[in-house]
Amino acid sequence: MAHHDPVQADCLFCAMVAGEVAARIITEDDLTLALVDPRQPRRGHCLVVPKTHVETVFELDATTGGAVMATVVQVARAVRVAFQPEGLSLWQSNGAAAGQEIPHFHLHILPRWIDDGLLRIYPSRPPTPAGSELDEQLGEIRSVLAALTITD
Repeated sequence: MAHHDPVQADCLFCAMVAGEVAARIITEDDLTLALVDPRQPRRGHCLVVPKTHVETVFELDATTGGAVMATVVQVARAVRVAFQPEGLSLWQSNGAAAGQEIPHFHLHILPRWIDDGLLRIYPSRPPTPAGSELDEQLGEIRSVLAALTITD
């Protein structure tokens, strides 16, 4: 199992987990905490965080990752009933280039409505590379994946 500090002193989410900073907690279990995000681009915007400090998905162990997704599914279903959105986005960013603002893994649950103007991933239709380029990418990822072991 990869070692992670239970809490990091300068981390906002660790402070919330420790009860040192107020949080509007929706639900929690041994491994995760779900809370209403204080920043609300839409009503019902929530976050799910692991209770152990882990900065990005790259350091997330399988057990904690599974627990995060189980909590996400539970909260997403509650958000759907509570706010009746037309859709729902889940997003998670890793590193500054991806827009990660707090260096503690967190997954957003965001209710969505048609033309709400939020989370436009592509500013225009993305290109579709030739099949040979996609096959090359597939080979690169598969060769690395075969050498990796993701464990607890």
